[in-house]
Amino acid sequence: MDTAAAEWTAPPDGTPGRRAGRRFGAWPAGLLFLAVSVIVGCRVADTDGITPVPQALAFLPWLLVPATLGLLLALLSRWWFGVVWAVALIGLLAWFIEPYGKSTQPGGPGLVSFRVLTSNVEFGHGADALVAAVRREKPDIVFVQECEQTCDDTLRKALGTDYPHRAAQIAGGSKGSVVLSRFPLDPAGGVDGAMAMPGAVADVRGHAVRLQLAHPMPPLPGRTDEWRRELGELRDFAAEDHRAPLVVAGDFNASQDHAAFRRILDTGLQDAARLAGHDRAPSWPARTAPTLGVQIDHVLLSDDFSVGATRFLDLKHTDHRALVADLTLHQRR
Repeated sequence: MDTAAAEWTAPPDGTPGRRAGRRFGAWPAGLLFLAVSVIVGCRVADTDGITPVPQALAFLPWLLVPATLGLLLALLSRWWFGVVWAVALIGLLAWFIEPYGKSTQPGGPGLVSFRVLTSNVEFGHGADALVAAVRREKPDIVFVQECEQTCDDTLRKALGTDYPHRAAQIAGGSKGSVVLSRFPLDPAGGVDGAMAMPGAVADVRGHAVRLQLAHPMPPLPGRTDEWRRELGELRDFAAEDHRAPLVVAGDFNASQDHAAFRRILDTGLQDAARLAGHDRAPSWPARTAPTLGVQIDHVLLSDDFSVGATRFLDLKHTDHRALVADLTLHQRR
């Protein structure tokens, strides 16, 4: 009888084997939650932190994957504190995935419409593909980053007739930049940085429009202070003068999940892709976009503009997708 009773008696929940199984699920879940919490905590605190936080913040929406995996592990191990922790993290991530910055429409009548294109051609390798895209899309103004001497020669020969006006700072490697325009350009001081960021004032059919190319240092480990400083320079530039309509376009090496980029939006600039409903469309790395990636290429506008449409273009031999935006300048109130 005693043997039969033992065979039919279920082991208690507190047996060492079951406790060990629960710990086996709770430990990896806790480690996942801890890593995600550090990054989300910096987002809550409105800071970019230190390496590796700035790099991870670019992929903030993808943190839903480890947070959800941790939730499943916590449920399987019946770690109820972990379940609550996971739900809180997922809720915060869902909140921060929403677009940042204002989205307003200009009140005055439309004055003139034009098209801009921005492209990082990766050390000039994508120059030929950019020429083909420009001929196909027919933008009025083209912002080109990482354009060295060979790239500049290609653009001059292929597009010089259609785009007779330019503001350029040509340098080797990733440091050169060019603004091409169908409209006349007057020189204007650019923004200081390790890579060229030229500026100009375009005469868009009788209306002055301030143009500024953006290409701050990427947030490389050990150089995040420089990255943050150059985004701050762009922020100061956007905040200092509101007398003319402004377009700031290029590879910002930052997404809306970076505090330094949000400070630029806080000046009143609006993201063209966000206004057109594409605020999370990835632009880098092109090799995995649009399935996997982040949006670090932007066209930012003062509130003098409305946006008709934006689209991202896949170009060969560059790790960035180009961005095209159709803009309409409105009369100020």
